[in-house]
Amino acid sequence: MSAAISPATGRSYGVQRVCRLWALPRSSFYHAANRNTAPWPPARCGPAPPVGEASLLAAIKADLASSPFRGEGHRKVWARLRYGLGLRVGRNRVLRLMREHQLLSPYRRPPRPANDHDGTILTEAPDMLWGTDASMVQTLEDGRVWIFAALDHFNSEVVGHYVSINGSRFSALDFLRRRGCLLA
Repeated sequence: MSAAISPATGRSYGVQRVCRLWALPRSSFYHAANRNTAPWPPARCGPAPPVGEASLLAAIKADLASSPFRGEGHRKVWARLRYGLGLRVGRNRVLRLMREHQLLSPYRRPPRPANDHDGTILTEAPDMLWGTDASMVQTLEDGRVWIFAALDHFNSEVVGHYVSINGSRFSALDFLRRRGCLLA
């Protein structure tokens, strides 16, 4: 309509006049006019990165393979690439590539060793292996107290007990230490 010629004046109406009469902003007109010519999604802004996607992915995999640790994330990898190898790459780009190729630490868990324990702890004779267990009890006079019991693994018999105000690991072994079963 803006390019149409007015029969009274012999000139085109113009975008400004048509948009004002139709109560539309001119930005909507220009957006509709350029809608088919603009590429979508928009092309990446700025110059092309100096390191390609494939070579950067290979560098990330090589860095992860050479690292002695298993729980490293994208920041450490990016720092070693940027400051160790001198590759000018962005941290978010390293994160994106590691996420797309499942190289982040939750995906790279270390292998768990086989559990060779069958769940029972038995000894051949008494007084070879002990265990302790604890329970906290609230008293009126002393407040919280811990009751520790020492168990023999040969026959699951209680071989002694110890009461302490302190519920630390040292108190748990105090009965066995006093009995002479443990070295000080």
